Amino acid sequence: MKNKISLFLILFLLFSSAVIARSPKNIIILIGDGMGINQVQAAYTQNGGYLNMTNRCPFSGLRQTNSANKYTTDSAAGGTAIACGEKTNNGMVGMSADSIPMNSIIRLATLKGMSTGVISTSSITDATPASFVAHQPVRSMQEEIAEDFLNSDISLFIGGGLKFFEKRKDGRNISKELTDKGYKMAYTLEDVQPVENGNLGVLMAEDGLKPVKERPTNFLPDATQMALDLLSKNKKGFILMVEGSQIDWAGHNNDKEWMVNEMLDFDHAVGIALDFAEREGDTLVLITADHETGGVTIANGDYEKKEITVKYNTGGHSASPVPFFSYGPGAELFSGFKDNTASFHIMKKLLKL
Repeated sequence: MKNKISLFLILFLLFSSAVIARSPKNIIILIGDGMGINQVQAAYTQNGGYLNMTNRCPFSGLRQTNSANKYTTDSAAGGTAIACGEKTNNGMVGMSADSIPMNSIIRLATLKGMSTGVISTSSITDATPASFVAHQPVRSMQEEIAEDFLNSDISLFIGGGLKFFEKRKDGRNISKELTDKGYKMAYTLEDVQPVENGNLGVLMAEDGLKPVKERPTNFLPDATQMALDLLSKNKKGFILMVEGSQIDWAGHNNDKEWMVNEMLDFDHAVGIALDFAEREGDTLVLITADHETGGVTIANGDYEKKEITVKYNTGGHSASPVPFFSYGPGAELFSGFKDNTASFHIMKKLLKL
């Protein structure tokens, strides 16, 4: 009997250690705005049957995307569900459906002393990045969202949206106010000066950045690498959100070539994140979408010829579940068919926030 009890205790301790070891130090969240499973399949096919997200992540699943008031979500409600773990109405960022501000996973990490950052190929004040930083009832209130960045204590942000910080109706210069608060502000990645504590803002365009073929080469992967280099200096860990915004824009335009190019650019950033996670061993990487755009279906394709035949069924969003891929400590907890609010609660538990 004593031997059985001893064996049970040993197994219990081993199991407990495994659970504890599964908790990550860092989390990288990559959101392909408008990226449904067929956007993934199209890029996978045109890339010859390989993507970082599909081939390097051992766990995958699907996410339900409806908002609090609509079966088909928008980026504001979809982003808020991921960031804050609660359904809200379309158009609202960082607030519940009854207009109560909510702490995002990035805010909770900031309060714990972790470093935090957001990157986007749209305006940094657009719906998805705003969901992680701001609290506004209407996503179009981008000048107010820029003010929320000032009050957020976020370590790093990189994207467009310069006019909402510096060319405002109220005459304020939020970039200067951020500088006064200790941030280093820049307008290109090349302009970035050494930053000791990760307090950095880079505003690279008046509003959103140009499409991938027209914007600076490898912007999203390079920005991701820069952020990882800066944020990883914090011994308490970090959370970084990276958005490939223009998969969605291409979907609204029913433009297959643009969509695939944005997907491959986004997947390049995914590769940078996975390289970091593989090297460090303590980083959880999560890849998903806020919603699908375009109602994309695939009629035919050829891996060898790298060709795909795509049909669009709408110029707007669809209600299709979106893919989810995960890698690293705790990655298995994100697999399966779940609501889009689930990730917040799993991350919060893993990081003990």
